[in-house]
Amino acid sequence: MITQPPSSRQIQFLFTIALASLLVLGTARLVLDNLKKSQSPFLQLLLLGNVHQVLRLPVNISNEDVIDDDCNVFEGNWVWDNTTYPFYTEDSCPFLVKQVTCQRNGRRDSLYQNWRWQPNYCNLPRFNALKLLEVLRDKRLMFVGDSIQRGMFESMVCLVQSVLSDGEKSLERIPPRKIFTAKEYNASIEYFWAPFIVDSNSDNATNHTVLKRLVKLDSIAKHGKQWEGVDIFVFESYIWWMYKPLINATFGSPHNVQEYKVATAYRLALETWANWIETRVNPHNQKVYFMSMSPTHLWSWEWKHGSEGNCFNESHPIHGSYWGTGSNLEIMEIVRDVLEQLKIDVTLLNITQLSEFRKDGHTSVYGERRGKLLTREQRSDPNNFADCIHWCLPGVPDTWNEILYAHILKNYQSKSNKLSRS
Repeated sequence: MITQPPSSRQIQFLFTIALASLLVLGTARLVLDNLKKSQSPFLQLLLLGNVHQVLRLPVNISNEDVIDDDCNVFEGNWVWDNTTYPFYTEDSCPFLVKQVTCQRNGRRDSLYQNWRWQPNYCNLPRFNALKLLEVLRDKRLMFVGDSIQRGMFESMVCLVQSVLSDGEKSLERIPPRKIFTAKEYNASIEYFWAPFIVDSNSDNATNHTVLKRLVKLDSIAKHGKQWEGVDIFVFESYIWWMYKPLINATFGSPHNVQEYKVATAYRLALETWANWIETRVNPHNQKVYFMSMSPTHLWSWEWKHGSEGNCFNESHPIHGSYWGTGSNLEIMEIVRDVLEQLKIDVTLLNITQLSEFRKDGHTSVYGERRGKLLTREQRSDPNNFADCIHWCLPGVPDTWNEILYAHILKNYQSKSNKLSRS
């Protein structure tokens, strides 16, 4: 029997089949490798006819991942935990700036890293970076505010970056923004410099030291243009308002500069922000959080009668009832009033009281001043040079993000339940 050699058409057909098989096998291998790397149980590949489609199932949020409706996570106490805390170290997170790396800058004690916030009648869910990234898939999370808020942003980046390979994460600086990208999840965690939230002459992210601060109390459009498309906002603004009892500002005419009482100016600015929220945020697919004031610990006589220092050399939290004079109750009431009047639900992250206890967590003399680390002479004069405003990382801002994490997952679960019932 004589076998005829295959025709060119048959060869082309066989080559096409072989090539298609290789492509299918290669795609399957990439998918399996990706799932193995991310350890993600949340992606399901389904073949529908001849079309390959990726259907994303809802993230599995268990009861342990969310906080109960009747539990106030902001009331509790700090407990010692050197087993599960800190979540990361200065060396394990390459995205920290010098201002917050207190160990690297010379601080010898590390006790401030090992305190866990324990609510009185419930537990905070354990932070799970992979689960948060799944919730943030194809989304933008943005922190808006001053350098306190930048610390919260860096904390969040450090909390999630360890589960991503080097090629799947990046940090860009595009003033006034910093953008951390988790490429595999098409998700971004961003920071936007806006110390007054509304527009001001201090909005330059790298050169905001001005001789005379000026706030435009009725103007937010400049910032708002860059907030478009954000899915989850976390706003904060406080310490820049407290520089003096009066603040230069305009309202209405940009040429009519007046001195306003800080509380009056703050309310007008927050009302401008609230109007932007109501007109530009879609509550069906966007979520807004507002963080209460971060406390300062400038005078040790407030927690240690008769002393004349500040937060320098403090190594333990305050136990028992305490509220420092650095936290303005009138500003707190203004925040509550404005949020209550909003037609859109904005969640208040009331971190002030729990942070009041943490006199030990500040950068003190182990940070920067005007972009430079303190000199030996400056460190030897903590009464004049200790920074009792900013926080070391790892540290207190990690707890703020644990609380934010719990709220984000709870909001995601609530939306998923509504969709499943509809």
